[in-house]
Amino acid sequence: MIEIAFYSMKLFLQGKLLRNPGYFYRQLALGVIIGLLLFLGLGEMGINLAITTIFSSLIIGMAMPFLLKDVKMQ
Repeated sequence: MIEIAFYSMKLFLQGKLLRNPGYFYRQLALGVIIGLLLFLGLGEMGINLAITTIFSSLIIGMAMPFLLKDVKMQ
């Protein structure tokens, strides 16, 4: 199992794992920006930091599979 993860990471770092890495990075950046804006918005509303962190992590965790559903591997 560790060998599979190591091999996948090696291919990813070499740029040979994803068919369209630009799409992957764009979708990943979009998810990070949405999560950051959600986190900062909830923080500005004066909600407890723990609740803000849990809620924003939960929402972006549910959104990431939707954002990355079209990522193709080689």
